[in-house]
Amino acid sequence: MNALYEHLLKRINTDGPISLSDYMATCLMHPQHGYYQTERVFGREGDFITAPEVSQMFGEMIGLWLADRWINMGRPTSVNLIELGPGRGTLMADILRATAAVHDFQDAIDVHFVEASTQLRAKQAEAVPCASWHDRFSDIPTGPVLIVANEFFDALPIHQYEKLDGQWHERVVCAVKGRLGFGLAPCGPQFAMVNDEIKAGSDGSIAEVCPAALSIAGDISDYLKHHGGAALIIDYGYRKSAAGDTFQAMKSHSYVDPFLEPGMADLTAHVAFDQLKSAAKEIGAKVYGPATQGMFLMAIGLGARAQVLSQDDTPGSQERILSELKRLTSNDQMGTLFKVLAIQNADLPAPPGL
Repeated sequence: MNALYEHLLKRINTDGPISLSDYMATCLMHPQHGYYQTERVFGREGDFITAPEVSQMFGEMIGLWLADRWINMGRPTSVNLIELGPGRGTLMADILRATAAVHDFQDAIDVHFVEASTQLRAKQAEAVPCASWHDRFSDIPTGPVLIVANEFFDALPIHQYEKLDGQWHERVVCAVKGRLGFGLAPCGPQFAMVNDEIKAGSDGSIAEVCPAALSIAGDISDYLKHHGGAALIIDYGYRKSAAGDTFQAMKSHSYVDPFLEPGMADLTAHVAFDQLKSAAKEIGAKVYGPATQGMFLMAIGLGARAQVLSQDDTPGSQERILSELKRLTSNDQMGTLFKVLAIQNADLPAPPGL
């Protein structure tokens, strides 16, 4: 039983059960014991690997997509380049390297990271020392903007609900015989976000909502509407909201019990892209996608880039590049599960790949 487990157990025994959303937020961002404050989480030596850690090609393609949007914006001389949840800074470092040859682009951009973790900020500073840091998206200075969020929305806290005997209940985290686990409670106000189709499901159905995701998608869309620019969201999830339990914990590249060692494993849930899309449209932004990651990356030139890189005579380079390409685009790896959504202000033409 670690320190965060004891903290949560004491809190629940004193104040009663907490929502799954509260549990996730505490496990991930507790100032002393939270996962993103204490763990080395990314890459092959960490608990999971993201697309930028798989291959430099991913960041290169995203960088050129962003540069294309900047050109279509009329090449503004000042633009905020923002990454939400930038991990170790690998993606942004690759974006900056890939766009170095785009005339005037790097003179125009100011790099901003939205990151709450002190530990990760230090890692990001090593990779991208020119960045500025912010706790929240709302802290970003005004002006034209380019935004990228790769595996950011999946870590936002969710609420879960379960249907039993024809009635919906909220799944909460409680103490059962001195151990953390799920219990049931009356539904809180967030249950109103569950769509009617899911509410009509059979007994045993699980519903999930992520208020934070919709709030941030709305904030991004409002910003784009008033200041101009584009946002690219890449994450794993589903095109259309569906019943099901997608809450999961990952440690050392394996799934683990999410209640066993709080703060020692990554907690995530699938992103409902249709809900992000609806939130953006309600604000008045233009939305494109979602497309699968594999189709998007191939459409914007990943195959051609892989072919160029594979011409390197270094032993094993062709095999490595082919393996990276497959990892990013194949249906049985990241190609289908991961989706890509673009949000833009109404003046921009349709983006490539979507």
